[in-house]
Amino acid sequence: MIAELMDSFTRVFVDNVSNSFYPVPQQAIGVGSAFEGWSPRKRNVVYRVLVPLHPPPGHAFHLELDTAAQVAARNFHVRVELLCTCMREQLGEKLLCFLHHSKEELRQNQKPSLLETLCTGSYLDVDKTSHWFNQLVRSAWFCVPQSYSGHLVFQPCTRSCRFQLNNGKKSLMVDMIFGVRQGDSDIFVISQPAEAHKGTSNIFVSSQPAEADFTPSTTWPETYAVAEVKFFRHIARQVPPDSLHLKCLPVFTSILRGTGFSDSIWKTIVMHLLTTVALSQWRRRDFVRRLWDIAEYLRLSLQLKRLKHFVVGNKRLPAEIRLPPDIRMVEPLNLFEHLARDPAAHSKAMEAYGDLRLR
Repeated sequence: MIAELMDSFTRVFVDNVSNSFYPVPQQAIGVGSAFEGWSPRKRNVVYRVLVPLHPPPGHAFHLELDTAAQVAARNFHVRVELLCTCMREQLGEKLLCFLHHSKEELRQNQKPSLLETLCTGSYLDVDKTSHWFNQLVRSAWFCVPQSYSGHLVFQPCTRSCRFQLNNGKKSLMVDMIFGVRQGDSDIFVISQPAEAHKGTSNIFVSSQPAEADFTPSTTWPETYAVAEVKFFRHIARQVPPDSLHLKCLPVFTSILRGTGFSDSIWKTIVMHLLTTVALSQWRRRDFVRRLWDIAEYLRLSLQLKRLKHFVVGNKRLPAEIRLPPDIRMVEPLNLFEHLARDPAAHSKAMEAYGDLRLR
C-alpha cells in the first residue's frame, strides 16, 4: 500500500517540478524497522520512506563534511553549484545559462535558480526545503489515484512530511524524509537528525550521540538506514524458512523497554551476530540460545566499553551494499566511546545490564 502510494507520488512530483529549478524527487526507499521486518510496535508503526533529491538542470550538489561534528554522527552541508548549460541551449533546449546570461534576461525568461529559492548562501537549507517538500506532497495528493478512496491527515513535523493515511480499512502513519545520496552509494544525508530518524530517545547507551537542541538549517546528518535495510533483505534471501532472527529484535525492544538500552543497540548487535553465527543456526529450536548470545554480546561490549558500528568500517558487509571509500576503509567507529570517557555513564550502563539479566 505504501509502495504504490510512493510510486504515484513520484510520477506527480516529477511532473510538478519539470518546469522549475527545484530539486527532483526520485523513487522513495522504505527504511527503518517496519521495512526491515521487525517493528516492535505493531499497532503504532510509523512507515518511514526516504525520498532522494537530485539537483535540477544547471545545478550540482556537493557534500561537504562538517568537521566540527561528532565523529559517530557525521553532519554534512549540501553546497549547490551552478553549471554552464550553454551547450544544452545550443542543442535546442529552452534553458538559459545561469552563469552566462544576464540577470535581467534570466529574470524575464526563466524561473529562479535553486540558489534563490531553497538555499541559505550557497547551501541547501533543510527548513526551506522541508516547507517546499510539504507543499509539494499536499498538492500532489489530489493528483494521485489513491486520493479517490483515501484521506490524508497531515501531522506537524519540521524536517519531514508526516501524515496519516486512511482508506476506510486501514490507517497508516507515514513519515517522508528527504535527502541527498553520497555519490552512487547507499549512504545518504537526510533532513532529520539521526535520533529523530531512528525513533530512539537520547539515552546513555544510545548508539548515536545526543543531538543539540538546535540543528542549523544547513546541516544534513548522515544516515546508514538504506544500507541497513539492504542488509536485512540480503539475509532474508539466505536464512532457512523457519528462521526467527527478526523475532529477536521485538522480543528485546518490547520486554526490556525502560532499561535504558535503545532499539538501535539491539539492532546493531543482531546484525553483527548475523555475520558471525551461521545462518543455519537461527531456526526456531535455536531461538533461546540466540537471545542469550545477544545478551552476552552486550555484556562483553559493556565490559570492553566498545561496540563497533555495523556499517562504518565493517569489511564483512555484503558486496551489494555500496559504500563510499572513506566509510568502507576507515577504522570501525566505537558506539560506546562515550562510556569509556564517562565512568558514571559506564556504571549506569552496567547497572542497567544487571536489571536486564534479572528480567
